[in-house]
Amino acid sequence: MKDAFGLPRSLLVLGGTSGIALATARRLIARSTRTVWLAGRPSPALEEAAESLRALGADTRTVAFDALDPASHETVLGKVFADGDIDLVLLAFGVLGDQAHDEREPLRAVHVAQTNYTGAVSAGLVAGRALQTQGHGSLVVLSSVAGERARRADFIYGSSKAGLDAFTQGLGDALHGTGVHVMVVRPGHVRGEGPLATTPEAVATAIELGLRRRSETVWVPGVLRVVMAALRHTPRALFRRLPL
Repeated sequence: MKDAFGLPRSLLVLGGTSGIALATARRLIARSTRTVWLAGRPSPALEEAAESLRALGADTRTVAFDALDPASHETVLGKVFADGDIDLVLLAFGVLGDQAHDEREPLRAVHVAQTNYTGAVSAGLVAGRALQTQGHGSLVVLSSVAGERARRADFIYGSSKAGLDAFTQGLGDALHGTGVHVMVVRPGHVRGEGPLATTPEAVATAIELGLRRRSETVWVPGVLRVVMAALRHTPRALFRRLPL
């Protein structure tokens, strides 16, 4: 069960090598989290990530999980939940793709869409149902500011995150009143430069605060909420000319 501040004692990360997810896990372990599951494709990186969290004192386990194999999601996640209640599921997998190459090779674009959206829909529904069955817990989904309005520079990735964002909001509405808290996180460009960029550590801090407040939407940095409100209503002809 969560601690008195609403922070989890147990954590399942879908996308166990994600920089944001690992920064979040480290922060939560320093607060209250004692059990961590890292779900991802078996690899040395996944094992190294698990070992780094064990060094911080968390009972950390790995489980083979493939976002592109939705047929396996119910079985894989079912085994995790069968081992004990999960207070927080952090859905953190995703790929950026390469816009220029993906436009020329549609199957590469499909890979981005299937990973970021289709795989997340499957995993999100399975995790949401498991949390509802146990009667408590949070589902935190990493979206992106790129999903707020498609840009020429990354509309394939942005469209996949737009779909994920809309799905997460709808899932939150469906689970409202069941004891399950759903939160969507919209970071700016991670490790980029400029006033709207962010870092994994900053996103982790925002996730912790959002969990404490039981927020439904978290922007990182917070000023993006205002910026994107303006950009959403910018006329398309002008939007095309903006240096975004």
